[in-house]
Amino acid sequence: MISQLQTLQGDIISLDVDAIVNAANSSLLGGGGVDGAIHRAAGPELLAECRMLNGCRTGEAKITKGHRLKAKHIIHTVGPVWNGGRNGEADKLRACYTNSLRLAAEHGLQSIAFPCISTGVYRFPADQAAEIAVDATQTFLETPCSIQRVIFCCFSAADRARYEALIDGKKMDG
Repeated sequence: MISQLQTLQGDIISLDVDAIVNAANSSLLGGGGVDGAIHRAAGPELLAECRMLNGCRTGEAKITKGHRLKAKHIIHTVGPVWNGGRNGEADKLRACYTNSLRLAAEHGLQSIAFPCISTGVYRFPADQAAEIAVDATQTFLETPCSIQRVIFCCFSAADRARYEALIDGKKMDG
């Protein structure tokens, strides 16, 4: 089955999908932005489960239950902090998407939603981050797997338009 890429503007916490991706910090114990919101909505059981995971390195991903969320699972990935682009940030961000998708496929999940990883307080340039996200996802999905739907859940209308243009452009190219 060909996987479907979608965009939407909204709150990733409210999505009814097999997994949402958490743009986590390396402790996995909650923080600001999307990470803090996911932890608050999922409840204290998430924090207890995350304590057992011993953190996560940049570019890697770990999976937990969704607890109080509609999503059945949360895939936690640690995006890179932007330091001018000369410290492997692009490769690390690509790894966030690839490793999150790999974990979803290993667990037989069919739907996954991503936030815009590293573009908030980690300052990754939004245009470059979106290009990496869409390309890494489409490359991963070239190999058959359980994933049927990938949602890029954007906080702003500008981010949604950026992802839509990339997805539509890739459809026209290929």
